[in-house]
Amino acid sequence: MVIDDSKTIRRTAETLLTRAGCDVITAENGFEALPIINAQHPDILFIDIMMPRLDGYQTCSLVKNNAKFHNTPIVMLSSKDGLFDRAKGRVVGAEQYLTKPFTREDLLGAIRTHLLDKNKDA
Repeated sequence: MVIDDSKTIRRTAETLLTRAGCDVITAENGFEALPIINAQHPDILFIDIMMPRLDGYQTCSLVKNNAKFHNTPIVMLSSKDGLFDRAKGRVVGAEQYLTKPFTREDLLGAIRTHLLDKNKDA
């Protein structure tokens, strides 16, 4: 699932992931995303940090504090590449941090790391 208030970013990520064979769900912000997450149980979440209503940190925290989704990998997306932003993402439970603009390989690498490699170990 891709959660970003930028239509361009959502479309780009959706196109890149769909071409790689992924089923992609999108949402414009965390507030819109929460009921979708609850209903659809996505395997991984890509969440923009700066969004209206519910920002990425708040969204990540709410997802991670729900026992059903505690183990769902979350990758934060941001145009800022600061140490503080990365640290704050870790504090709220994000597994990874990608800086925009991201590439197809960035997204697929995150999926490989958090889903495919994890399943190999199981």
